[in-house]
Parts: sequence; structure tokens; C-alpha cells
Amino acid sequence: MQLRGAFTALATPFKNGAVDEEAYRGLIEWQIEQGIDGLVPCGTTGEAATMAHAEQGKVIKVCVDQVKGRVPVIAGAGSNNTREAIELTLLAKAAGADAALQITPYYNKPTPNGLVEHYKAIAREASMPFIVYNVPGRTSLNLLPKTLARIAEAVPEVVGVKEATGCMKQASEVLEYCGQDFILLSGDDFTVLPLLSVGGLGVISVVSNIVPDKMAGMCAAFFKGDLKKARELHYFMSPLNRAMFIETNPIPVKTSLHMMGRIKDLEFRLPLVPLTPESEKSLRRTLDDSGLLS
Repeated sequence: MQLRGAFTALATPFKNGAVDEEAYRGLIEWQIEQGIDGLVPCGTTGEAATMAHAEQGKVIKVCVDQVKGRVPVIAGAGSNNTREAIELTLLAKAAGADAALQITPYYNKPTPNGLVEHYKAIAREASMPFIVYNVPGRTSLNLLPKTLARIAEAVPEVVGVKEATGCMKQASEVLEYCGQDFILLSGDDFTVLPLLSVGGLGVISVVSNIVPDKMAGMCAAFFKGDLKKARELHYFMSPLNRAMFIETNPIPVKTSLHMMGRIKDLEFRLPLVPLTPESEKSLRRTLDDSGLLS
């Protein structure tokens, strides 16, 4: 399993309140056709926070089945409840995911010792490769590089991190303290290119839901040493990146997929609601300017 390049944090299509499996399989197939390097079902962008455990396990299983080993699958399986995280990780493992994305416990705000024990407990009962997800904007907790190094030393299953602070100093320190073989993935589409320059191996991306070829192409160009091409793609995606966060993720990206005809039914689960008319107009203009609606 090579976790390198662009991994799409997949949006989950819904229809009549349930997961639209046909649309989901179609979205996965299109992602692979467009050259994506890997897929991440049941993350934030996939609205996993609104899914029942059995439903989340089914979504991961559908993804793994549709992928059929063509690209790695990193399944969202984290929780602020350690027991729940164990149960979700067992579901991801049983579904055949290659790795589990493990968010730092939100709301509880555990101490560094608590974080170490959290990941040790998951690994004891559901051992598989873990990518820790550090996103302080959603968890109110910033997993600092020295603490991450403690976790990686205590829990061999922790092989990498999705670093979503957007801070290049912190990203650089991850590899300084965890070692150059540690898998550093961006969780912030705005800063993928600079993160690659300090030793990052790729991104778990929101915008690649709509431009998988561009995000995968930027990563590939960087690794080939074609910095001119990588910069061109970086700046092409910049307005799209802003548009994907015009309101709370995944509302804009899911709306974009609907506008592009990639998903037929546009449904969100409460507490998420559709874009305001003003935001929808702005989003449509950005997609049109980028040639995605032609």
C-alpha cells in the first residue's frame, strides 16, 4: 500500500434520506477514471457524523467493493468516544479498508497522555494502519508534533497524519520529530503544494471531488520535478478551493457535484442545510469560470 498523491475525501450522495449507492459507485468510478490516487469514505466531507455505525460500515464496504484494489481506501473511523472509535475501526477493517482515518477526540479535549492512550486502545482491539487526523478548527485541539511523535512511538499502527492546520512550521516539525518516513498528508487544499515542498506525500482533499485530475496532476507534477506545471495547477484550483469553503464543508462541494451532474439528488442531513441563494450564485460563477459547467 502506497499512500502518496491525491486522496479524495468523498462526498456521500443521499436520496430520500438514505445513501444513494448507485450514485456513490458512479462517483467512485469517475474519480478513478480521472486518475485519483486514493479515496477516503466516511470523513467530514462524507457526512459520517450523521451516519449510524451500520450505515457507515456499509458505505465503506461499498467503496472498497467498487474500488476493487485499484487505489488505496482510507476509511473514516474516528470518534471522541474511544469505544465508538474501536467499533468503527473494526467495521472499516472488516470492510477491507487499507487504513483508517482517526480524528483526534473532539469536545473532550484530552491531554497528551489521553491522546496516547486513546490510540493505544484502538490499536489493541482493531489493529490496522492509522492516519491521525489533526483538524483544530473542528476539534478545538491541536495535536502538536512532539505529542504525535509520542503516539507514533507508542502505537506502530500510526503511520501518518492528515495535517489540517495549514501551518507549514507545524507540518515541517511533524517530519522533524516523527522521521522522514512518516506519512505527512495535507488536510488543507490551500497549502498542498507548500506542504509537498517540506516532505509531504500528498493530500486528503475536498476540491478533488470536483477536479480529481487537477489535484492528482499537481501532486504527480511535483514528484516528477515539474514545478511549473504544479504551480499552474495550484493557481487553477485556488478559486475553487475558496469556493468549497464559502459555507460549511461539505455543502459547497456537494452542491458543485450536483451542478456538474455528478450526483442527481442534492440532499444534506441536518444540521446541514443547502447554500444560501447568494452563495449558490457565487459558487456557480466560480465553477463556470473554471470550465466545470460547460
